[in-house]
Amino acid sequence: MSDIAPSGTPGEVDRLVQWNEQGLVTAIAQDKATGDVLMVAWANREALAKTLASGKATYWSRSRRKLWTKGEESGYFQSVLEVRADCDGDALLYLVDAPGPACHQLRRSCFSHRIDRDGSVHTDKPTIA
Repeated sequence: MSDIAPSGTPGEVDRLVQWNEQGLVTAIAQDKATGDVLMVAWANREALAKTLASGKATYWSRSRRKLWTKGEESGYFQSVLEVRADCDGDALLYLVDAPGPACHQLRRSCFSHRIDRDGSVHTDKPTIA
């Protein structure tokens, strides 16, 4: 649990964020205008630093074992308007402006499958591109 008292000092994010054993933290992208949760990914120190410096959401791909900036292949970039950390420092929230799909299935959100109480699954978010 993070117990630092933020002071507004440059670089203190390194004391706030609780990186896991692989040096990663959960990063959630949320549309700042609508509140829609668009996707969940991972960030390492370098991805967070690049996000803060560039204003474009950058993540760590565990499968490709490299940094990736959302949109570098699809053209659907996420402009980061604000980065927030939860109270424990073990999750980041990227508040973004993200026109176009966030999901590799070309849906606005990766959270397009609704699971009902009986366990049935319904895809209720259409593709948009």
